[in-house]
Amino acid sequence: MHGIGVICHPHPLYGGTLHNKVVDALSRTLNDLGVGTLRFNFRGVEASEGDYAQGIGEADDLRAVLRWAQGQRPGHPLWLAGFSFGAYVALRVAHEFPLTQLITVAPPVNFFDFSALTIPQCPWLLAQGEADEIVPSEQVFAWAQHQDRVPDIIRMPDVGHFFHGNLNRLREQLIEHIPLSRAMPAT
Repeated sequence: MHGIGVICHPHPLYGGTLHNKVVDALSRTLNDLGVGTLRFNFRGVEASEGDYAQGIGEADDLRAVLRWAQGQRPGHPLWLAGFSFGAYVALRVAHEFPLTQLITVAPPVNFFDFSALTIPQCPWLLAQGEADEIVPSEQVFAWAQHQDRVPDIIRMPDVGHFFHGNLNRLREQLIEHIPLSRAMPAT
């Protein structure tokens, strides 16, 4: 494996866990690119200790996981991905670590204050379904276009928030948009 990818799950209060199907699709996609993955539950989810903490405590959880991953694989490229609430938490923390790639899927710009987030300097890929029934896609696209560093945006027509029936399309789009040179180091 050429790097380690940490993947953040959707909102804990609405059933989000490391077993979410979009999180699983992100993990499989990164594995296909040669990046090992680590999924974890935020505090209070399943057997994890603690309680939901409005994204602040979950950002602390992510920092701890990223530090652990760096310690386990020193010098390996570090990737970060998140779906929905997990995209928000990933964006809260991304600028603090030397990331090779950031992937955000359906960031909930209508539920959390994204205006105060520091946008990282690493390559950033944003995937959004245009028929998202929870996160209005036009709000996501407008927010993304107003960033100092605009992400590479994947617009997926006729796709809802949970990517029902479109996980393979999501995988294909992600693979198409991530340069193979970023996933596989030069030999």
